[in-house]
Amino acid sequence: MHSEEIQIKTGATEVVHDLTAECERFLRAAGAGEGLLNLWVPHATAGLAVLETGAGSDEDLLATLERLLPRQGWRHQHGSPGHGRDHVLPALVPPYATIPVLGGRMALGTWQSVCLVDTNRDNPVRRVRLSYLPG
Repeated sequence: MHSEEIQIKTGATEVVHDLTAECERFLRAAGAGEGLLNLWVPHATAGLAVLETGAGSDEDLLATLERLLPRQGWRHQHGSPGHGRDHVLPALVPPYATIPVLGGRMALGTWQSVCLVDTNRDNPVRRVRLSYLPG
């Protein structure tokens, strides 16, 4: 198994950060053929999603999360106002993803991208663990 941890600077705003290029670079470095790419976010307030980006879907995802998880009314009180919702996020947007790798490339659909979803404004840097398991 080949594994590497990368850091992503998400800043102080909610973000859907496209990781696809980082995943492709990682697979090239791993000499990937056939197998599985696993991504893991070791944070209690971030997740991973496979979705279309650049056509509004990333903004739609953040707007949907705001409607489902509004910033008010959480028992969890540390951090900035509404930080409790950030701790619920991984129940809806999981902190892991596994993608088939065929011929050294992720078997993504035409418009699919691998994305880090981070609504936590208090943590500007995130870690993502990439692991390639050959088949």
